[in-house]
Formats: sequence, C-alpha cells, structure tokens
Amino acid sequence: MGSGNSYQSFIAEEVLWNAFRQDDEEAFSEMYRRFAAVLYNYGCHLAGDAAQVQDAMQDLFADLWRTRHNLSATTSVKYYLFRSLRRRLHRLSDAKAAQILDLSLQEVASAEDMHIMSEEDLLQQLRLQKAMRQLPVRQQEAIRLRFYDNFSWEEISGIMGVNEQSVRNLVQRAVVKLRELL
Repeated sequence: MGSGNSYQSFIAEEVLWNAFRQDDEEAFSEMYRRFAAVLYNYGCHLAGDAAQVQDAMQDLFADLWRTRHNLSATTSVKYYLFRSLRRRLHRLSDAKAAQILDLSLQEVASAEDMHIMSEEDLLQQLRLQKAMRQLPVRQQEAIRLRFYDNFSWEEISGIMGVNEQSVRNLVQRAVVKLRELL
C-alpha cells in the first residue's frame, strides 16, 4: 500500500494493523487518527494527569512503530491500545498509585454537542457524572469501558486484568448504585 492510498474509516482494524506491521506509514497514521482521542480521554480518566497521558501515548506509539515487526496479529486495535496504555500508565505511576485511578468521568462536550443537547439532557448528563464520581474507582472504570468505550465483557476483563464474572459484578453493582443515586 503506497502513499497514494487514503485509508477510509470503514477499513477494518485488522487490515489497518496488518498494513502497519508491514511498514505502511499511512496505516500507522490512520490508527493514530482513529484512536488517539478516545485513548487520550481514557488515559486522562485513569491518570488524571494530561501531561503523563501525553507522554505515555507518545511512548506507546513510538514503541509500536519501533517494534511493529515483532507484534502479533489482532482483530481489535482499540482493545490492544487501551490495554497497552493502561499498563503503561500503571508502570509510570507506581509512585502515585493512589492517584492513578482517579476516574472523575468529567465528560467535556464539544460546543456542537452542547447545541444539540437539550437542557434537560445536559442536566441528566451532569447528574449522571456526579453520581459516577460517587462510585468506587474500579466500578467507574468498568462502567466507562462498557458504556462509554463500548468494549465487550471479555475485552474489559483483559484490560482490567480480572475475570469476566468480576467485570460483570462490578458493572452490576455500579448500575444498582447509580439507580439509587439518580
């Protein structure tokens, strides 16, 4: 795939990943374009330190390019990147372990989103965010990965490093608590 090709958003993650592993710089750039924003958002919820997240992401993508020939195939680049960033942030923050998972879940809506949302929807979203902050950190993370980032139970299990039933339990307890709070 040469530099004349333009990757469209409909190209499967697996195809993009394999092209990247075969030295396709455009595929690598497209992976970054597709996933940088959601990855950054997730990282900020984990670490709460934007500079640390930026450093971790820069290192992650640099390492990906450097080790591309040694990487195995994957069907979910998003899953791979989330899991890798999470591990990287945990390693970077061993000294600040108590702060690493400060998942405030303060969603910042774009100006366009603000115009689209009705005032009632906005108030409901703010109530939900406030309730989310009252959940234990692990429940916040599980909810975020399931409902905000749309990962499967199995993928969340892999990202969080716990079994699938534990993830389901975390989400179930979180939903019950959110219903009480709302």
